[in-house]
Amino acid sequence: MSQLSESYCEACDVNAKCLEPAEIEDLMSQVEGWEVIEESGVPKLKRVFSTKNYARSMLLTNEIAALAESINHHPLMIVEYSSVTVVWWSHKIKGLHKNDFIMAAKTSALF
Repeated sequence: MSQLSESYCEACDVNAKCLEPAEIEDLMSQVEGWEVIEESGVPKLKRVFSTKNYARSMLLTNEIAALAESINHHPLMIVEYSSVTVVWWSHKIKGLHKNDFIMAAKTSALF
């Protein structure tokens, strides 16, 4: 388990700075299985979790939802029969913040 999964998110407002490419590259080594994607010019963290069945997909989705709600930072989740796709980014700053990497690590720890 990475140190990120033990870290806490800090409040992020519209004046927060997006991570620089070198910072993203450094943090990527701590979130195995995740990839950086770009949608409409916004970098995001994405991972597809393979589950055994729909019940496990829903269980994981609900665990992630509870985690997200407890921190007030919410991902995009796509639930399929045997997979859950999770995408993290900071909506307010339209990019990646350290919080997104913390949440990615915490999400992986749930799986």
